[in-house]
Amino acid sequence: MDFISYAQMNGFQKFFYNLGQFFVHLPHNIVRLLKFIGRAIVGFFVGIGRAFKFYGLSFVKGDWSTKISYLIMGFGIMVKGQIVKGLVFLAVEAAYFAFMIGFAWQYLSKFLTLGDVISAGGMDPVTGMPVVAQQDDSMLILLYSVMALFVTVLFLMLYILNIKVNVALQERRKNGEKINSLREDLSTLLDQRYHVTMLSLPTILICLFTVLPMIFMILIAFTNFDRFHPMGGLFDWIGFGNFADVFFNNPKKAFTFQTLVGWTLCWAIIATISCYIVGVIFALMINKKGIKGKSIFRTMFVMTVAVPQFVTLLLMSQILSDNVNGVANILLRSIGVIGEGDFVKFLTDPWLAKIFVLIVNLWIGVPFTILSASGILMNIPEELYESAKIDGAGPVTTFVKITMPYMLFVMTPALIQQFIGNINNFNVIYFLTAGGPNNPELYNAGDTDLLVTWLFNLTTSYNDYSLAATIGILVFIFCATLSLITFNMTKSSKNEEEFS
Repeated sequence: MDFISYAQMNGFQKFFYNLGQFFVHLPHNIVRLLKFIGRAIVGFFVGIGRAFKFYGLSFVKGDWSTKISYLIMGFGIMVKGQIVKGLVFLAVEAAYFAFMIGFAWQYLSKFLTLGDVISAGGMDPVTGMPVVAQQDDSMLILLYSVMALFVTVLFLMLYILNIKVNVALQERRKNGEKINSLREDLSTLLDQRYHVTMLSLPTILICLFTVLPMIFMILIAFTNFDRFHPMGGLFDWIGFGNFADVFFNNPKKAFTFQTLVGWTLCWAIIATISCYIVGVIFALMINKKGIKGKSIFRTMFVMTVAVPQFVTLLLMSQILSDNVNGVANILLRSIGVIGEGDFVKFLTDPWLAKIFVLIVNLWIGVPFTILSASGILMNIPEELYESAKIDGAGPVTTFVKITMPYMLFVMTPALIQQFIGNINNFNVIYFLTAGGPNNPELYNAGDTDLLVTWLFNLTTSYNDYSLAATIGILVFIFCATLSLITFNMTKSSKNEEEFS
Protein backbone atom coordinates (compact mmCIF):
# COMPACT_ATOMS: atom_id res chain seq x y z
CA MET A 1 0.00 0.00 0.00
CA ASP A 2 1.35 3.44 -0.94
CA PHE A 3 1.47 6.42 1.42
CA ILE A 4 -1.44 8.28 -0.22
CA SER A 5 -3.80 5.31 0.19
CA TYR A 6 -2.73 4.92 3.80
CA ALA A 7 -3.18 8.63 4.53
CA GLN A 8 -6.75 8.53 3.18
CA MET A 9 -7.79 5.91 5.73
CA ASN A 10 -9.71 6.88 8.83
CA GLY A 11 -8.41 6.08 12.30
CA PHE A 12 -10.14 2.72 12.63
CA GLN A 13 -8.99 1.57 9.19
CA LYS A 14 -5.41 2.52 10.07
CA PHE A 15 -5.65 0.65 13.35
CA PHE A 16 -6.84 -2.59 11.76
CA TYR A 17 -4.40 -2.20 8.88
CA ASN A 18 -1.49 -1.76 11.30
CA LEU A 19 -2.76 -4.68 13.39
CA GLY A 20 -2.85 -6.88 10.29
CA GLN A 21 0.64 -5.74 9.30
CA PHE A 22 1.85 -6.63 12.77
CA PHE A 23 0.74 -10.24 12.39
CA VAL A 24 1.93 -10.39 8.77
CA HIS A 25 5.42 -9.26 9.72
CA LEU A 26 5.50 -11.16 13.02
CA PRO A 27 7.29 -14.26 11.60
CA HIS A 28 9.86 -12.03 9.89
CA ASN A 29 10.46 -10.06 13.09
CA ILE A 30 10.82 -13.26 15.11
CA VAL A 31 13.43 -14.45 12.59
CA ARG A 32 15.21 -11.10 12.96
CA LEU A 33 15.17 -11.49 16.73
CA LEU A 34 16.59 -15.02 16.48
CA LYS A 35 19.29 -13.78 14.10
CA PHE A 36 20.15 -11.02 16.55
CA ILE A 37 20.40 -13.55 19.38
CA GLY A 38 22.54 -15.80 17.16
CA ARG A 39 24.88 -12.93 16.28
CA ALA A 40 25.14 -12.05 19.97
CA ILE A 41 26.08 -15.65 20.83
CA VAL A 42 28.63 -15.75 18.00
CA GLY A 43 30.02 -12.40 19.12
CA PHE A 44 30.32 -13.74 22.66
CA PHE A 45 32.43 -16.70 21.58
CA VAL A 46 34.46 -14.52 19.21
CA GLY A 47 35.18 -12.23 22.16
CA ILE A 48 36.31 -15.23 24.21
CA GLY A 49 38.60 -16.26 21.35
CA ARG A 50 40.12 -12.79 21.16
CA ALA A 51 40.64 -12.83 24.91
CA PHE A 52 42.57 -16.11 24.69
CA LYS A 53 44.60 -14.70 21.79
CA PHE A 54 45.46 -11.61 23.84
CA TYR A 55 46.26 -13.84 26.83
CA GLY A 56 48.74 -15.95 24.83
CA LEU A 57 50.40 -13.12 22.93
CA SER A 58 50.82 -11.05 26.08
CA PHE A 59 52.58 -13.95 27.78
CA VAL A 60 54.91 -14.55 24.82
CA LYS A 61 55.81 -10.87 24.41
CA GLY A 62 55.82 -10.00 28.10
CA ASP A 63 58.93 -9.46 30.18
CA TRP A 64 59.83 -11.68 33.13
CA SER A 65 57.75 -9.72 35.65
CA THR A 66 54.71 -9.82 33.37
CA LYS A 67 55.05 -13.58 33.01
CA ILE A 68 55.18 -14.00 36.79
CA SER A 69 52.02 -11.87 37.03
CA TYR A 70 50.19 -14.67 35.26
CA LEU A 71 50.60 -16.65 38.49
CA ILE A 72 51.00 -13.92 41.10
CA MET A 73 48.63 -11.06 40.38
CA GLY A 74 50.13 -7.61 40.82
CA PHE A 75 53.77 -8.80 40.89
CA GLY A 76 54.73 -7.14 37.60
CA ILE A 77 52.83 -3.99 38.55
CA MET A 78 54.81 -3.69 41.79
CA VAL A 79 58.09 -4.34 39.95
CA LYS A 80 57.22 -1.56 37.49
CA GLY A 81 56.73 0.93 40.29
CA GLN A 82 53.02 0.91 41.17
CA ILE A 83 53.28 -0.70 44.59
CA VAL A 84 49.81 0.06 46.00
CA LYS A 85 47.98 -1.04 42.84
CA GLY A 86 50.01 -4.24 42.73
CA LEU A 87 49.24 -4.98 46.38
CA VAL A 88 45.51 -4.50 45.67
CA PHE A 89 45.63 -7.10 42.89
CA LEU A 90 47.62 -9.46 45.12
CA ALA A 91 45.09 -9.04 47.94
CA VAL A 92 42.25 -9.81 45.51
CA GLU A 93 43.95 -13.04 44.46
CA ALA A 94 44.61 -14.08 48.05
CA ALA A 95 41.02 -13.30 49.08
CA TYR A 96 39.63 -15.25 46.12
CA PHE A 97 41.58 -18.43 46.87
CA ALA A 98 40.81 -18.13 50.59
CA PHE A 99 37.10 -17.82 49.73
CA MET A 100 37.15 -20.76 47.32
CA ILE A 101 39.23 -23.13 49.48
CA GLY A 102 37.79 -22.16 52.86
CA PHE A 103 34.12 -21.89 51.93
CA ALA A 104 32.89 -22.17 48.35
CA TRP A 105 34.58 -25.35 47.15
CA GLN A 106 32.61 -27.62 49.50
CA TYR A 107 29.44 -26.47 47.71
CA LEU A 108 30.80 -26.03 44.19
CA SER A 109 32.17 -29.58 44.18
CA LYS A 110 28.60 -30.89 44.63
CA PHE A 111 27.01 -28.60 42.03
CA LEU A 112 26.51 -31.36 39.43
CA THR A 113 24.75 -33.69 41.89
CA LEU A 114 23.22 -31.11 44.29
CA GLY A 115 24.34 -33.31 47.16
CA ASP A 116 23.87 -36.96 48.03
CA VAL A 117 24.34 -37.22 51.80
CA ILE A 118 21.20 -38.08 53.77
CA SER A 119 20.97 -37.92 57.56
CA ALA A 120 21.68 -41.33 59.04
CA GLY A 121 22.14 -42.55 62.59
CA GLY A 122 24.85 -44.88 63.85
CA MET A 123 27.41 -45.57 66.56
CA ASP A 124 31.02 -44.46 66.56
CA PRO A 125 33.07 -47.71 66.80
CA VAL A 126 35.80 -45.98 68.85
CA THR A 127 33.85 -43.88 71.33
CA GLY A 128 30.57 -45.81 71.26
CA MET A 129 28.69 -42.49 71.01
CA PRO A 130 25.75 -42.00 68.62
CA VAL A 131 26.68 -40.19 65.41
CA VAL A 132 24.36 -38.39 62.96
CA ALA A 133 25.70 -37.69 59.48
CA GLN A 134 25.31 -34.12 58.27
CA GLN A 135 22.66 -33.96 55.52
CA ASP A 136 23.35 -32.04 52.31
CA ASP A 137 21.14 -29.04 51.62
CA SER A 138 20.59 -28.86 47.85
CA MET A 139 19.27 -25.30 47.96
CA LEU A 140 22.37 -24.01 49.75
CA ILE A 141 24.60 -26.01 47.41
CA LEU A 142 22.92 -24.40 44.41
CA LEU A 143 22.87 -20.90 45.91
CA TYR A 144 26.48 -20.88 47.08
CA SER A 145 27.63 -22.51 43.84
CA VAL A 146 26.03 -19.73 41.82
CA MET A 147 27.62 -17.20 44.18
CA ALA A 148 31.02 -18.89 43.74
CA LEU A 149 30.65 -18.80 39.96
CA PHE A 150 29.74 -15.12 40.13
CA VAL A 151 32.78 -14.38 42.28
CA THR A 152 34.91 -16.43 39.87
CA VAL A 153 33.72 -14.40 36.88
CA LEU A 154 34.49 -11.17 38.76
CA PHE A 155 37.92 -12.54 39.68
CA LEU A 156 38.66 -13.50 36.05
CA MET A 157 37.78 -9.97 34.94
CA LEU A 158 40.24 -8.55 37.48
CA TYR A 159 42.80 -11.17 36.46
CA ILE A 160 42.59 -10.05 32.80
CA LEU A 161 42.77 -6.43 33.98
CA ASN A 162 45.94 -7.32 35.88
CA ILE A 163 47.51 -8.59 32.63
CA LYS A 164 46.33 -5.54 30.68
CA VAL A 165 47.82 -3.19 33.26
CA ASN A 166 51.12 -5.12 33.11
CA VAL A 167 51.20 -4.89 29.32
CA ALA A 168 50.37 -1.18 29.38
CA LEU A 169 53.09 -0.45 31.95
CA GLN A 170 55.58 -2.52 29.96
CA GLU A 171 54.79 -0.48 26.83
CA ARG A 172 55.16 2.81 28.72
CA ARG A 173 58.51 1.73 30.10
CA LYS A 174 59.62 0.53 26.66
CA ASN A 175 58.71 3.91 25.11
CA GLY A 176 60.44 5.80 27.90
CA GLU A 177 57.21 7.27 29.26
CA LYS A 178 56.65 8.10 32.90
CA ILE A 179 54.79 5.55 35.07
CA ASN A 180 51.77 7.10 36.78
CA SER A 181 51.93 7.54 40.53
CA LEU A 182 49.11 6.58 42.91
CA ARG A 183 48.04 10.23 43.15
CA GLU A 184 47.83 10.50 39.35
CA ASP A 185 45.79 7.29 39.09
CA LEU A 186 43.35 8.53 41.71
CA SER A 187 43.11 11.86 39.92
CA THR A 188 42.29 10.01 36.68
CA LEU A 189 39.53 8.05 38.43
CA LEU A 190 38.03 11.34 39.60
CA ASP A 191 38.36 13.03 36.22
CA GLN A 192 38.71 11.20 32.87
CA ARG A 193 37.47 7.87 34.28
CA TYR A 194 34.96 9.31 36.72
CA HIS A 195 32.16 7.34 35.06
CA VAL A 196 33.98 4.11 35.94
CA THR A 197 34.33 5.22 39.55
CA MET A 198 30.65 6.08 39.88
CA LEU A 199 29.22 3.09 38.01
CA SER A 200 31.40 0.30 39.38
CA LEU A 201 29.65 -0.10 42.75
CA PRO A 202 26.07 0.13 41.35
CA THR A 203 26.97 -2.41 38.66
CA ILE A 204 28.32 -4.84 41.24
CA LEU A 205 25.24 -4.38 43.43
CA ILE A 206 22.91 -4.94 40.46
CA CYS A 207 24.74 -8.16 39.64
CA LEU A 208 24.65 -9.23 43.28
CA PHE A 209 21.00 -8.47 44.06
CA THR A 210 19.39 -8.81 40.61
CA VAL A 211 21.43 -10.93 38.22
CA LEU A 212 22.57 -13.52 40.76
CA PRO A 213 19.02 -14.23 42.14
CA MET A 214 17.72 -14.37 38.56
CA ILE A 215 20.31 -16.99 37.60
CA PHE A 216 19.45 -18.93 40.77
CA MET A 217 15.75 -18.84 39.85
CA ILE A 218 16.47 -20.00 36.29
CA LEU A 219 18.46 -22.97 37.59
CA ILE A 220 15.66 -23.87 40.04
CA ALA A 221 13.40 -24.42 37.00
CA PHE A 222 15.59 -27.36 35.96
CA THR A 223 15.24 -29.15 39.31
CA ASN A 224 12.44 -30.95 41.19
CA PHE A 225 12.49 -28.51 44.12
CA ASP A 226 8.91 -28.80 45.42
CA ARG A 227 6.93 -29.81 48.48
CA PHE A 228 8.02 -33.43 48.03
CA HIS A 229 11.66 -32.28 48.13
CA PRO A 230 11.40 -29.66 50.88
CA MET A 231 13.77 -26.86 51.78
CA GLY A 232 16.72 -28.10 53.77
CA GLY A 233 16.74 -31.49 52.04
CA LEU A 234 17.82 -32.94 48.73
CA PHE A 235 16.47 -32.35 45.24
CA ASP A 236 17.86 -33.25 41.83
CA TRP A 237 18.40 -31.91 38.33
CA ILE A 238 15.59 -33.02 35.99
CA GLY A 239 16.46 -31.04 32.86
CA PHE A 240 13.45 -29.74 30.94
CA GLY A 241 10.97 -31.89 32.88
CA ASN A 242 9.07 -28.90 34.32
CA PHE A 243 8.74 -27.32 30.88
CA ALA A 244 7.42 -30.61 29.48
CA ASP A 245 4.85 -30.76 32.31
CA VAL A 246 3.65 -27.25 31.58
CA PHE A 247 3.20 -27.84 27.85
CA PHE A 248 2.07 -31.45 27.43
CA ASN A 249 3.45 -34.03 29.88
CA ASN A 250 1.15 -33.29 32.85
CA PRO A 251 -2.46 -32.78 31.63
CA LYS A 252 -3.65 -30.78 34.64
CA LYS A 253 -0.63 -28.47 34.71
CA ALA A 254 -0.80 -28.01 30.94
CA PHE A 255 -4.54 -27.21 31.08
CA THR A 256 -3.96 -24.73 33.92
CA PHE A 257 -1.14 -23.04 32.04
CA GLN A 258 -3.16 -22.74 28.82
CA THR A 259 -6.22 -21.43 30.69
CA LEU A 260 -4.27 -18.83 32.62
CA VAL A 261 -2.31 -17.73 29.54
CA GLY A 262 -5.63 -17.06 27.78
CA TRP A 263 -7.09 -15.12 30.73
CA THR A 264 -3.83 -13.22 31.29
CA LEU A 265 -3.71 -12.05 27.66
CA CYS A 266 -7.43 -11.12 27.69
CA TRP A 267 -6.94 -9.25 30.95
CA ALA A 268 -3.86 -7.39 29.67
CA ILE A 269 -5.49 -6.39 26.36
CA ILE A 270 -8.82 -5.27 27.87
CA ALA A 271 -7.19 -3.50 30.83
CA THR A 272 -4.73 -1.63 28.61
CA ILE A 273 -7.22 -0.60 25.92
CA SER A 274 -10.01 0.36 28.36
CA CYS A 275 -7.73 2.53 30.50
CA TYR A 276 -6.30 4.19 27.41
CA ILE A 277 -9.65 4.94 25.71
CA VAL A 278 -11.40 6.20 28.86
CA GLY A 279 -8.33 8.17 29.92
CA VAL A 280 -8.04 9.88 26.53
CA ILE A 281 -11.75 10.75 26.52
CA PHE A 282 -11.49 12.38 29.97
CA ALA A 283 -8.28 14.17 28.97
CA LEU A 284 -9.96 15.58 25.86
CA MET A 285 -12.90 16.79 27.96
CA ILE A 286 -10.66 18.45 30.54
CA ASN A 287 -8.42 20.13 27.96
CA LYS A 288 -11.24 21.29 25.69
CA LYS A 289 -11.33 25.04 25.18
CA GLY A 290 -13.98 26.75 27.24
CA ILE A 291 -13.95 24.18 30.06
CA LYS A 292 -13.69 25.96 33.42
CA GLY A 293 -11.90 24.61 36.48
CA LYS A 294 -9.29 22.60 34.58
CA SER A 295 -6.78 22.87 37.43
CA ILE A 296 -9.39 21.51 39.87
CA PHE A 297 -10.06 18.43 37.74
CA ARG A 298 -6.34 17.77 37.23
CA THR A 299 -5.72 18.13 40.98
CA MET A 300 -8.47 15.62 41.73
CA PHE A 301 -6.90 13.04 39.42
CA VAL A 302 -3.46 13.68 40.92
CA MET A 303 -4.95 13.04 44.36
CA THR A 304 -6.27 9.66 43.22
CA VAL A 305 -2.77 8.75 42.00
CA ALA A 306 -1.26 9.93 45.30
CA VAL A 307 -3.31 7.42 47.31
CA PRO A 308 -1.36 4.12 47.61
CA GLN A 309 -2.80 1.57 45.22
CA PHE A 310 -3.13 -1.20 47.78
CA VAL A 311 -5.23 1.08 50.02
CA THR A 312 -7.73 1.65 47.21
CA LEU A 313 -7.80 -2.04 46.36
CA LEU A 314 -8.37 -3.14 49.96
CA LEU A 315 -11.20 -0.59 50.25
CA MET A 316 -12.78 -1.85 47.03
CA SER A 317 -12.52 -5.45 48.24
CA GLN A 318 -14.51 -4.49 51.33
CA ILE A 319 -17.11 -2.60 49.29
CA LEU A 320 -17.56 -5.58 46.95
CA SER A 321 -17.49 -8.13 49.76
CA ASP A 322 -19.71 -11.13 49.01
CA ASN A 323 -21.35 -11.45 52.42
CA VAL A 324 -24.69 -9.90 53.31
CA ASN A 325 -22.96 -7.02 55.11
CA GLY A 326 -20.93 -5.94 52.10
CA VAL A 327 -21.37 -2.24 51.29
CA ALA A 328 -22.44 -2.86 47.68
CA ASN A 329 -24.88 -5.58 48.71
CA ILE A 330 -26.41 -3.39 51.41
CA LEU A 331 -26.88 -0.61 48.85
CA LEU A 332 -28.50 -2.97 46.33
CA ARG A 333 -30.77 -4.34 49.05
CA SER A 334 -31.78 -0.87 50.18
CA ILE A 335 -32.94 0.13 46.70
CA GLY A 336 -34.74 -3.16 46.15
CA VAL A 337 -32.52 -4.70 43.50
CA ILE A 338 -31.98 -7.84 45.60
CA GLY A 339 -34.14 -9.38 48.29
CA GLU A 340 -33.60 -9.46 52.04
CA GLY A 341 -30.81 -11.92 52.94
CA ASP A 342 -29.66 -12.20 49.32
CA PHE A 343 -26.29 -10.99 48.10
CA VAL A 344 -24.39 -10.70 44.83
CA LYS A 345 -21.16 -12.70 44.53
CA PHE A 346 -19.09 -9.85 43.12
CA LEU A 347 -15.73 -11.51 43.79
CA THR A 348 -16.54 -15.22 44.10
CA ASP A 349 -18.54 -15.84 40.95
CA PRO A 350 -16.04 -16.73 38.17
CA TRP A 351 -17.42 -14.37 35.54
CA LEU A 352 -18.53 -11.53 37.83
CA ALA A 353 -15.12 -11.56 39.52
CA LYS A 354 -13.36 -11.11 36.18
CA ILE A 355 -15.69 -8.28 35.19
CA PHE A 356 -15.28 -6.41 38.46
CA VAL A 357 -11.50 -6.71 38.63
CA LEU A 358 -11.45 -5.10 35.17
CA ILE A 359 -13.76 -2.32 36.40
CA VAL A 360 -11.66 -1.66 39.50
CA ASN A 361 -8.50 -1.68 37.38
CA LEU A 362 -10.17 0.94 35.18
CA TRP A 363 -10.74 3.10 38.25
CA ILE A 364 -7.07 2.79 39.22
CA GLY A 365 -5.49 3.03 35.78
CA VAL A 366 -7.46 5.85 34.16
CA PRO A 367 -5.92 8.73 36.23
CA PHE A 368 -2.41 7.81 35.02
CA THR A 369 -3.60 7.88 31.41
CA ILE A 370 -5.41 11.18 31.94
CA LEU A 371 -2.27 12.85 33.28
CA SER A 372 -0.09 11.50 30.46
CA ALA A 373 -2.61 12.34 27.75
CA SER A 374 -3.17 15.83 29.17
CA GLY A 375 0.54 16.56 28.98
CA ILE A 376 0.62 15.43 25.35
CA LEU A 377 -2.50 17.37 24.37
CA MET A 378 -1.07 20.58 25.81
CA ASN A 379 2.06 20.13 23.68
CA ILE A 380 0.43 19.46 20.29
CA PRO A 381 1.37 22.46 18.10
CA GLU A 382 -1.61 24.75 17.73
CA GLU A 383 -0.52 25.50 14.15
CA LEU A 384 -1.62 21.99 13.12
CA TYR A 385 -5.20 22.67 14.24
CA GLU A 386 -5.23 26.12 12.63
CA SER A 387 -4.03 24.71 9.31
CA ALA A 388 -6.63 21.95 9.45
CA LYS A 389 -9.38 24.47 10.23
CA ILE A 390 -8.36 26.61 7.26
CA ASP A 391 -8.54 23.52 5.04
CA GLY A 392 -12.11 22.92 6.23
CA ALA A 393 -11.48 20.01 8.61
CA GLY A 394 -14.10 19.46 11.30
CA PRO A 395 -13.61 18.24 14.90
CA VAL A 396 -13.80 14.55 13.96
CA THR A 397 -11.29 14.95 11.14
CA THR A 398 -8.81 16.88 13.28
CA PHE A 399 -9.11 14.26 16.01
CA VAL A 400 -8.56 11.36 13.59
CA LYS A 401 -5.84 13.03 11.52
CA ILE A 402 -3.95 15.07 14.14
CA THR A 403 -4.81 14.38 17.77
CA MET A 404 -4.95 10.59 17.77
CA PRO A 405 -1.87 9.98 15.56
CA TYR A 406 0.15 12.45 17.64
CA MET A 407 -0.89 10.82 20.91
CA LEU A 408 -0.18 7.32 19.61
CA PHE A 409 3.21 8.46 18.32
CA VAL A 410 4.17 9.68 21.79
CA MET A 411 2.33 7.12 23.95
CA THR A 412 3.01 3.88 22.07
CA PRO A 413 6.12 3.02 24.13
CA ALA A 414 4.13 3.74 27.29
CA LEU A 415 1.27 1.55 26.04
CA ILE A 416 3.68 -1.31 25.41
CA GLN A 417 5.04 -0.88 28.92
CA GLN A 418 1.51 -0.71 30.33
CA PHE A 419 0.53 -3.89 28.48
CA ILE A 420 3.55 -5.75 29.85
CA GLY A 421 2.80 -4.30 33.29
CA ASN A 422 -0.77 -5.62 33.11
CA ILE A 423 0.50 -9.09 32.28
CA ASN A 424 2.37 -8.91 35.60
CA ASN A 425 -0.30 -6.88 37.42
CA PHE A 426 -0.11 -8.60 40.78
CA ASN A 427 -1.77 -6.02 43.03
CA VAL A 428 -5.24 -5.78 41.50
CA ILE A 429 -5.84 -9.53 41.41
CA TYR A 430 -4.23 -10.36 44.74
CA PHE A 431 -5.88 -7.65 46.85
CA LEU A 432 -9.33 -8.09 45.30
CA THR A 433 -9.79 -11.82 44.78
CA ALA A 434 -6.45 -13.43 45.74
CA GLY A 435 -6.88 -15.38 42.49
CA GLY A 436 -10.20 -16.87 43.51
CA PRO A 437 -12.69 -18.35 43.26
CA ASN A 438 -10.88 -21.67 43.49
CA ASN A 439 -11.28 -24.02 40.56
CA PRO A 440 -10.69 -27.76 41.23
CA GLU A 441 -10.02 -28.32 37.53
CA LEU A 442 -6.95 -26.11 37.74
CA TYR A 443 -3.63 -26.99 39.37
CA ASN A 444 -3.47 -24.89 42.56
CA ALA A 445 -5.05 -21.90 40.83
CA GLY A 446 -8.29 -19.92 40.77
CA ASP A 447 -10.44 -18.50 37.99
CA THR A 448 -9.04 -14.95 38.24
CA ASP A 449 -5.42 -15.95 38.73
CA LEU A 450 -2.93 -14.42 36.32
CA LEU A 451 0.32 -16.21 35.62
CA VAL A 452 2.11 -13.95 38.11
CA THR A 453 -0.37 -14.63 40.95
CA TRP A 454 -0.31 -18.36 40.14
CA LEU A 455 3.47 -18.20 40.40
CA PHE A 456 3.15 -16.43 43.76
CA ASN A 457 0.72 -19.02 45.13
CA LEU A 458 2.85 -21.91 43.91
CA THR A 459 5.77 -20.45 45.83
CA THR A 460 4.17 -19.28 49.07
CA SER A 461 1.26 -21.68 49.55
CA TYR A 462 2.32 -24.92 47.86
CA ASN A 463 6.16 -24.76 47.94
CA ASP A 464 6.27 -25.74 44.26
CA TYR A 465 9.37 -23.66 43.58
CA SER A 466 10.56 -25.39 40.42
CA LEU A 467 7.21 -25.01 38.62
CA ALA A 468 6.99 -21.36 39.75
CA ALA A 469 10.47 -20.71 38.37
CA THR A 470 9.44 -22.33 35.08
CA ILE A 471 6.41 -20.04 34.80
CA GLY A 472 8.60 -17.04 35.59
CA ILE A 473 11.02 -17.92 32.77
CA LEU A 474 8.21 -18.37 30.24
CA VAL A 475 6.59 -15.06 31.23
CA PHE A 476 9.93 -13.27 30.93
CA ILE A 477 10.63 -14.74 27.48
CA PHE A 478 7.17 -13.77 26.23
CA CYS A 479 7.29 -10.23 27.65
CA ALA A 480 10.84 -9.55 26.47
CA THR A 481 10.16 -10.85 22.95
CA LEU A 482 6.88 -8.99 22.61
CA SER A 483 8.39 -5.74 23.91
CA LEU A 484 11.37 -5.87 21.54
CA ILE A 485 9.32 -6.74 18.47
CA THR A 486 6.44 -4.29 19.01
CA PHE A 487 8.63 -1.37 20.07
CA ASN A 488 10.98 -1.75 17.10
CA MET A 489 7.94 -1.71 14.78
CA THR A 490 6.61 1.61 16.10
CA LYS A 491 7.23 5.01 14.53
CA SER A 492 8.46 6.18 17.92
CA SER A 493 11.43 3.86 17.51
CA LYS A 494 12.05 4.34 13.78
CA ASN A 495 11.65 8.14 13.74
CA GLU A 496 12.37 9.33 17.26
CA GLU A 497 12.40 13.05 16.42
CA GLU A 498 9.86 13.12 13.63
CA PHE A 499 6.08 13.16 13.64
CA SER A 500 4.11 12.86 10.43
